[in-house]
Amino acid sequence: MVTLIDNSALKPRHPEKANRPDSVVLRKPDWIRVKAPGSPIYKETQQIVREHGLVTVCEEAGCPNIGECWSKKHATMMIMGEICTRACAFCNVRTGMPGPLDASEPEKVALAVQKLGLEHVVITSVDRDDLADGGAQHFADVILAIRARNPKTTIEILTPDFLRKEGALEIVVAAKPDVFNHNLETVPSKYLKVRPGARYFHSIRLLQKVKELDPTMFTKSGIMVGLGEERNEVLQLMDDLRSADVDFLTIGQYLQPTKKHYPLQRFVTPDEFKSFATVATAKGFSLVSSSPLTRSSHHAGEDFAALKAARMAKLGH
Repeated sequence: MVTLIDNSALKPRHPEKANRPDSVVLRKPDWIRVKAPGSPIYKETQQIVREHGLVTVCEEAGCPNIGECWSKKHATMMIMGEICTRACAFCNVRTGMPGPLDASEPEKVALAVQKLGLEHVVITSVDRDDLADGGAQHFADVILAIRARNPKTTIEILTPDFLRKEGALEIVVAAKPDVFNHNLETVPSKYLKVRPGARYFHSIRLLQKVKELDPTMFTKSGIMVGLGEERNEVLQLMDDLRSADVDFLTIGQYLQPTKKHYPLQRFVTPDEFKSFATVATAKGFSLVSSSPLTRSSHHAGEDFAALKAARMAKLGH
C-alpha cells in the first residue's frame, strides 16, 4: 500500500481521530502487496493533476492501486476540496470545516480530463454537510463542464448520501451521469462506529430513488470487508442492494490507514472474495468486482463497458 503524505505541516492529519486508542496494524499478506509508483506516465499524470490544482481520492485515501491507475492516466477526481465535514473511522481524508466552493473547479476538472485523454472518468467528493444542497449543484456543474469539453467521455460519479438535503439527488440525476455510485462501505451493524454520520437504509433508499428517477441509469455500490462483519451480514447487504435494483457491486479489503483509524480485524482471503462474487452474481447483480485490491474506481472504464454489455445481453441484443 502506498500512502502519499504531505509533510508541509507538523499538525496531526486527523486531530478529530486523535482520541481513538492506537491499534495494532496487522502485517499485510503477500496477496495485498503492490509495487511502488514511479513510471514516467505516472509522473505525467501527477503533473497534470498538480498544474490544475486538483485533488484526487487516489492520494487522499492512500489507494493501493495508485501506481497502476496513474500509469494508465486514470485518476479519480475529488471535488469540493480536501476537507470533509464527517469523521468516518475508516477514512484517510481530513475532517474539519471546508472552505467555499471553487467556481472554476468544474472547468479545471474538464480540462484535466481532456489532457489525460480519459474515455471514462470517475468524480467523487468529500461530504459537504455545510452546504444547503450538500454540493449537488456543484456535482451537476462538473458533469456538464466535462460533457461540454469531452462529449465522448463517459462519466461515473461517487457521491455522498446528501442526508437531509431535500431535492439534492434530483439535481445530480438530472445532469445525466452514466453511472451513479454511492457506497454503503460496511454492513449496518458497523455503522455506529465505522460510519457514524450516515444512515444505512437512507443510503439504500438513495440508490433505489436513482432508479425511480431514471431507470436507464446504471447504479453501483461498494463495501469494505475485514472490519469484523459476519458473512451472513454481507449476504443480507447484497439482498438489500438488489431490492434497490443496484446493478454493480464492489467488495474490497479494508486497509487501516493509521493506528488512529478503525482497527482492521482480519485480511479476507482471495478464496472468500471469489465466494462473495459467486453469490452476488447468483443474486442478480449485472456485474461484481470482488477481490482484495478492488476499489470503487479501479478499472472503472472496463467495468462500464462490461455493464453495458451485460444490459444488452439481458435485453437479448
